[in-house]
Amino acid sequence: MLFNSIQFAIFLPIVFMLYWFVFDRFISKSKWQLRLQNAFVVVASYVFYGWWDWRFLLLIAFTSFCSWGSGMLMQRVDSQQFDLKLMGVGNSLEINKLQKHKKLIATANIVLNLLILAVFKYYDFFVTEFAQLFHISTEGLLLKVILPVGISFYTFQALSYSIDVYRGKIEPTKDIVAFFAFISFFPQLVAGPIERATNLLPQFLKKREFDYDTAVDGMRQILWGLFKKIVVADNCAVYVDQVFSTYTEQTGSTLLLAAIFFTFQIYGDFSGYSDIAIGTAKLFGIKLMRNFNVPYFSRDIAEFWRRWHISLTTWFRDYVYIPLGGSRVSKAKVVRNTFVIFLLSGFWHGANWTFIAWGAYHAILFLPLILTGKNRKYTNQVAEGRILPTFKEAGQMLLTFFLAVIGWIIFRAESIGMAWEYFRGMMQFGTLRSSYRFFILPEMWPTNLFIVIMLVVEWIQRDKELGFAIGNWHFVVRWLMYSIVVSLIVFEGGQSVPFVYFQF
Repeated sequence: MLFNSIQFAIFLPIVFMLYWFVFDRFISKSKWQLRLQNAFVVVASYVFYGWWDWRFLLLIAFTSFCSWGSGMLMQRVDSQQFDLKLMGVGNSLEINKLQKHKKLIATANIVLNLLILAVFKYYDFFVTEFAQLFHISTEGLLLKVILPVGISFYTFQALSYSIDVYRGKIEPTKDIVAFFAFISFFPQLVAGPIERATNLLPQFLKKREFDYDTAVDGMRQILWGLFKKIVVADNCAVYVDQVFSTYTEQTGSTLLLAAIFFTFQIYGDFSGYSDIAIGTAKLFGIKLMRNFNVPYFSRDIAEFWRRWHISLTTWFRDYVYIPLGGSRVSKAKVVRNTFVIFLLSGFWHGANWTFIAWGAYHAILFLPLILTGKNRKYTNQVAEGRILPTFKEAGQMLLTFFLAVIGWIIFRAESIGMAWEYFRGMMQFGTLRSSYRFFILPEMWPTNLFIVIMLVVEWIQRDKELGFAIGNWHFVVRWLMYSIVVSLIVFEGGQSVPFVYFQF
């Protein structure tokens, strides 16, 4: 079920009304109130996810059960250790044996989850590449299975639970219903944010209260997310797809402009989804982590990665980079660690060499900053306390944006060869006439205007967590803005276009 579909527009109000006015108000005196409300979240989430293909519900249920079970088994081991220490009969050998048992349980669940992800997402890729390398036929070797929507997202969410329980950062929950709700919560199920058990799970273990102001903020965030997706991203996609599909026939300037449009398309698409997800969660009294923080206003590539897909970058930082030693090791290992997380991040996006190359590209850009200790030079908002940036800040933002554009070409290309040919074509500017005629046509004016509106609004609101935080504006201006945005969404919205990150 797509956020930008009629089905979801019907689904969300029904779920909202049942959630608050049936499972909260009418059964508020029942001791089972919270569990029934969580059970309803699970049912609604499974309906939402099963809308694509009900068979994949078995997969997410299996992942949820195994991860919950591993937590319970680890808790049993911890209890045994505690009992031995309490009775004073345990020696170091017995304690170490139990600790190894706990590690084995966590490792088994992590390997199981990664194996499921590998089979569905990467098996055919590796078999095909191996067969091409050794000139072997793939006949009968490929699985040719459909990639389950959002499998990378909920798998990483399940992994975070097992790792955090093993590390002792969170107590494993006995409440299997709350745990299933944590894994399958429909707003962020298929494209994030990738939530941590330490943040999201406790919210399903306590009673939620309806808060009008929070719900209104959620509606504003949903509205802004729909604007970025339907009005900006989907309009950009029309021209991006046209140019990328005929890139060998286009001039260099046209190719460059199409790459810039894709840069705004993927941002509007993915950050739009995150806004809708976070806003929808607020309607149900759930707070999700922020996933984007105006990344195109970054002054270097390190700042860009602190602001882009925050839930994924922090996941790799906490569960891969820091355990490898982070930046507190030798320079050689810092280089290794940096490449590991960026290559893994690229490969997480899909089974294609372009994603690995995209990750390597950003690792190369990131290395000089981290080796010189300048990777955290910019942790505040640009032009803080000022209306406009300085010339230096403007130049830094333009350079960082251009570097991101180059990376997005690799990301968007279907193969390394296509990316290389695209770059070659982009270097041959030739005449600007064709690109001028293509991008300054009257039908392009609205898309250019929509991009400007998005950038202006987010620049003004760059120090706010909510990209459309206009609650304190005069009510006339506020409702005028609502009317304009809603009108643009309605008139620009046509066929529901899937979100880019659904393929991951």
